[in-house]
Amino acid sequence: MKVVTSLALLVAAGWISVVGAAPKQIVAVPLNATTHNAGHIAQAILTPLSSSETALSLFVGGVPIGTAIPAHLYTYIYSGSCARHEPKPVYSLNRIVADNFNEQAGIQLWKSVPMAYDSLRSGGYALVMRTSPADGNPDIFCGELG
Repeated sequence: MKVVTSLALLVAAGWISVVGAAPKQIVAVPLNATTHNAGHIAQAILTPLSSSETALSLFVGGVPIGTAIPAHLYTYIYSGSCARHEPKPVYSLNRIVADNFNEQAGIQLWKSVPMAYDSLRSGGYALVMRTSPADGNPDIFCGELG
């Protein structure tokens, strides 16, 4: 029993030291619901992969009522802010489209952004999520990455 407790403490201490060592490198960005998706929540987690690539993990708590099932979500990065961004996205991250909505767990997406983490976090970029063209293609979430 003491060995299990000691091992658990050792693992916990190691985990805490890893989490404590890299808080600047992993950041959670809240994604704000638009009026088309009021009452739902989402979050993006940015993690550096290399000097020119960033991992993007998305957790979506809900989509608008009337969205076709399975839900297809499209993700874009725009230059600018949620309030005012360029008309054309800098990156379209839609090689894989979500179609795995689960009412208890929501939707989880993993994407790769071909841009350095520090550049994304420097300000001036917004992540926008939309439903499919079949659903009218409205923006449902937006979050500023910097």
